[in-house]
Amino acid sequence: MASRLEINFIRLLSRCESIASEKRGETEWRLEKYVGALEEMLVALRKSLSKPTPEVLTEYTRKVDFLKGLLEAEKLSSATEKALANQFLAPGRTPTIANERMPASKTVHMQTKARCTGEMRDELLGTGLSGKGTSETDLRNRRGLPLDERQSAAELEAVMQHHHNLQEKLAEDMLNLARNLKNNTLAAQNIIKQDNQTLSQSMRQADLNFEKLKTESERLEQHTKKSVNWLLWLMLILVSFTFISMILFIRIFPRLR
Repeated sequence: MASRLEINFIRLLSRCESIASEKRGETEWRLEKYVGALEEMLVALRKSLSKPTPEVLTEYTRKVDFLKGLLEAEKLSSATEKALANQFLAPGRTPTIANERMPASKTVHMQTKARCTGEMRDELLGTGLSGKGTSETDLRNRRGLPLDERQSAAELEAVMQHHHNLQEKLAEDMLNLARNLKNNTLAAQNIIKQDNQTLSQSMRQADLNFEKLKTESERLEQHTKKSVNWLLWLMLILVSFTFISMILFIRIFPRLR
């Protein structure tokens, strides 16, 4: 059984999807506030002891992310950017409430895509009808055509020109990206090469220091052995001298009776 927090979350989510499906003005602020509240409630649901299953939580997260992406897409300036941003939105897969035949987020997604497509068409028509991209020869050829066909030809040419510009911009961006990637790769290779050289020099220096330390250790060991030998002989001589002295002393000065 769903907890009280989950029930409130579902109600607010359904309300947000209902608001998103309507045409909103620039002064509309409720959806953004509601989505913020949904995020807070989703965090609380994850921490709740009676939290839903991981699959349900994943679906809730997907729907909240869809609403956030929808708000971010609406803040873009041009209709083309809005349409491209809406292409990457992922609506929910299951209905939010029981009486939905189709998930409300999918319906909102389709409505938003249609609205963005219409705005992009209006934007392209405004560009095409302003006279950009047309030549005098095309105008003379179109004067003999009906009005509908001339408008359709102008719309088609404007759309083709716009897509051509988008493709050129995309190709230029990809070329710049490839160039930057190549430069970064070369810089990384140079840095790695320098690090390898530094590491090789450090290893060679370490080997030289080890050899020197080994040589000095051997010399110190030999010196220590020599010192011990001289000390041993000195002690033997001292002990022998003392022993002989005692014998002589006893012989020379016999004990008094």
